[in-house]
Amino acid sequence: MTMRARILTKLLLTAGLAAAAASATPAFAQAQGQQGQGQGQGGDAPAQRSSRVIQPYIEVSQVVSAQISPGNDVVTFTQIAAGVDINVQGRNSGAAVSLRYERNIAYDDDAVDTDTISGIARGTLAVVPGALSLEAGALASRTRADGGGAVTANPLVREDAESRIYSAYAGPSLRTRVGDVGVEGVVRVGYNRFEVDNALVTQGGNAIDTFDDSVTYMGQLRAATRPGEPLPVGLAVTAGGFQEDIGNLDQRVRDLYVRGDVTVPVSRTLAVVAGAGYEDVEISSRDAVRDANGVAQRDENGRFITDPTAPRRIAFAVDGLLWDVGVLWRPSSRTSLQASVGRRYDSTTYYGTFTYVPNERSAFALAVYDGVSGFGGVINNGLARLDSNFEAIRNPVTGDFGGLVSGTQGQAIVGSLGSVRSAAFRGRGVAASYQRQMGRTTASLGAGYDRRTFIAAAGTALAPLNGLTDESYYIIGGLTRQIGDNANIATNAYANWFDGAGGNDATAAGISAAYNQSITRRLTGRAAISVDYVDSEFTAQDFAFASALLGLRYDF
Repeated sequence: MTMRARILTKLLLTAGLAAAAASATPAFAQAQGQQGQGQGQGGDAPAQRSSRVIQPYIEVSQVVSAQISPGNDVVTFTQIAAGVDINVQGRNSGAAVSLRYERNIAYDDDAVDTDTISGIARGTLAVVPGALSLEAGALASRTRADGGGAVTANPLVREDAESRIYSAYAGPSLRTRVGDVGVEGVVRVGYNRFEVDNALVTQGGNAIDTFDDSVTYMGQLRAATRPGEPLPVGLAVTAGGFQEDIGNLDQRVRDLYVRGDVTVPVSRTLAVVAGAGYEDVEISSRDAVRDANGVAQRDENGRFITDPTAPRRIAFAVDGLLWDVGVLWRPSSRTSLQASVGRRYDSTTYYGTFTYVPNERSAFALAVYDGVSGFGGVINNGLARLDSNFEAIRNPVTGDFGGLVSGTQGQAIVGSLGSVRSAAFRGRGVAASYQRQMGRTTASLGAGYDRRTFIAAAGTALAPLNGLTDESYYIIGGLTRQIGDNANIATNAYANWFDGAGGNDATAAGISAAYNQSITRRLTGRAAISVDYVDSEFTAQDFAFASALLGLRYDF
């Protein structure tokens, strides 16, 4: 990507993050492609009390970064940053935005001389209160990718080690009643991009076709009655679909379905839910441009060059019955469990959610998912699940958004990006998050496991990936504590493990701590340290860096 194109991408992303604060409502259903059957409750509910916080700021800091392994290089640079944190909540609308531009000015190492935009935004806007809303979200983050796996969302500062992720979506949501029938609908359109400046390679030295960009579409309409209104059982009819158009080899993931469900109450808090329907799932792609010897051609970043004249080839197709049966347990408004097992994608499927919010000080959420999509669909769906009332947790030295937010549901949005291969896949896994407020201390924790089995058409450049599996595990956490009225400390930690097909493994871990002391009402002194470690099969030696920061922040 040229410098001009990169600047344009960053400007558009900045605009997208700002625009996301002005719209949106939760999707009442989980998106297809990474969230199972699409019947779960959406991410956020309307705020009950109005609040408004808009905090622009600038920062100037001096940073020292020392290489612990394999060498002992030390670099010093000045960090200048400007950003804004927004949290605006109303009765029917709400938005949260964390946007930051950072410029690192190096003295003797051009690889550290970087500029970065990072942030996350999520918003809802009630067009017709209680019935029609608009939803939007956007994300900009950095990662370090090794051998096809994005192993950390807090990359080492050097530009030659980083990749960039951009994602945004928007769409309307409907929720109303027609007599005894509740009608709910959602439509979303999203765009996702993964930028990498240098080709990634496997352990054997082969270039990896990393994800480039995609457009996602999701829509669903559901009509349902509750048990006892008017029948003893609840009935529902749902129709919807998901599609992701992936730029690499013109891949297309399409998942269409229609189904009926019945809810049978067993007790006041427990019900059995069963459903069946019809699905039509298809994954297809074109081939790469090939030379006279039949060798697939790649660009400078190791991605295959798509041949637009090549015929579309089917990689996966299922057309027929889907079904599942499960339980719905809601002992109170603060506890909810939905778990199901059934048949989909021509095989057994498991999915479900569990949430427990005993009070305003703590929240726990667990999700088990199974679906087909590309890399972009995973990021878009993560944004859509995010509550619109949150505070982003950032690395205090690099300023990066590492995927964890502190909010009403304590969620990790991109705790592990997992494989960055371009091929479509069936993704299964589990993700959990927990948040706890203990007096002046707030703790947030996210953990998960993700397994992606790739699906590629025979006779195409991606065919060798068909059936291969990449696995990722992650833990990410943050802890903040207020000290008196004018100071606070914050610590963050993460650990990611990537187990790629063919022994392409990587491990990353890091920890950071920061101290902030108010000097005046608007001026704050900052001190922070961090240590990051990467153990990769794709380099001859491991990498370990320690960094320290001293600086000032001014809040307008």
